[in-house]
Amino acid sequence: MRELGFFCRMSPSGQEILSRGHSRHRFTKGAVPVSKGQSVSGAYFVLSGGLRVFTLSPAGREATLYQIAPGETCVLALNCLFNDLLYPAWVQAEEDSEVAVVGGPTYRTLFETEKPIQDLTVKALSTIVFRLMDELEQIHSCRLDQRLAQFLLRHASASGRIAMTQQEIAGHMGTTREVVARLMADFAAKTWVETTRGRVTVLNPAALTRLAAP
Repeated sequence: MRELGFFCRMSPSGQEILSRGHSRHRFTKGAVPVSKGQSVSGAYFVLSGGLRVFTLSPAGREATLYQIAPGETCVLALNCLFNDLLYPAWVQAEEDSEVAVVGGPTYRTLFETEKPIQDLTVKALSTIVFRLMDELEQIHSCRLDQRLAQFLLRHASASGRIAMTQQEIAGHMGTTREVVARLMADFAAKTWVETTRGRVTVLNPAALTRLAAP
């Protein structure tokens, strides 16, 4: 657990409790480690890779609620842990990932005695509230082409590449692959992006930035 920044700020006894009270799990890309309605066994911390938390509409359309990067924890799991609730969404590995699961009783004990755990929990809850508020604002105030431009800019690597299929992008945005394909074709015709199988490359970030502006 030394990979997690808060570990070194814990007391020696807290570090020992945490070291004994967690397990590690590896998930391949696309695996679903947690499903809706499942009981939560503990607090989930991403050590490597990345997870996304998503919902499904009655029509089967996916919509990403938030993503969990290395060093971060799943807020919905914490809420379920403290309130004895079943998990209300699905979790999927966006790439090969390693996750540490801190058992429920262990996490509750550490929350009562360790300030770094208290600070982490409060920060995680407040951060996700602002993330969700920002996402809702985008949905209500931005057109789909603006949201797609924002998504591409946010997820592009330093070289401008996004290693996702159009279906995966649609799942993140809560729309259909056909809509994303149509918008992406328009972007490609303007030479703003280049699309290949399973990948999008941003060619003109300045143009996407202008479009993405509210």
